[in-house]
Amino acid sequence: MAFDLVRKRLTKEIKLLTENPTPGIRVVEDFADMRKIRIDIEGAPATLYDGEKFQLLFKFSDQYPFDSPQVTFIGSNIPLHPHIYSNGHICLSILTDDWSPALSINAVCLSILSMLSSCKDKGRPPDNDWYVRTASNDPKKTRWWYHDDAV
Repeated sequence: MAFDLVRKRLTKEIKLLTENPTPGIRVVEDFADMRKIRIDIEGAPATLYDGEKFQLLFKFSDQYPFDSPQVTFIGSNIPLHPHIYSNGHICLSILTDDWSPALSINAVCLSILSMLSSCKDKGRPPDNDWYVRTASNDPKKTRWWYHDDAV
């Protein structure tokens, strides 16, 4: 019952994404299980990630949109970026502390593309190895420290 409201919201968001797609963002799942949705994104032109293709996995709880989705990079091409760990976890404030129910799948994807586009040097976070060894599978359980707005 609780997920019915979530399903209604997600159906609306997906319809907008498929009928009026944002360049570089494509919904690819069949939505049999709307708790998990895969999105393909492509690096913006004239950036370090120009033409590179990445996969995001969105996982939704019964509390969405009041609770942020769990968003991770998946697949064999996890971007080399100072805020993206090699296990696919993303250090981005709107995925935790700065989440708002007004945000959407598209807004999250645009924020991630913006983060990639503003990157000056490809590379992993300095604590990547330690984090990947010790982190929960759920990045929302991480207490992120947002200290670098330059990337």
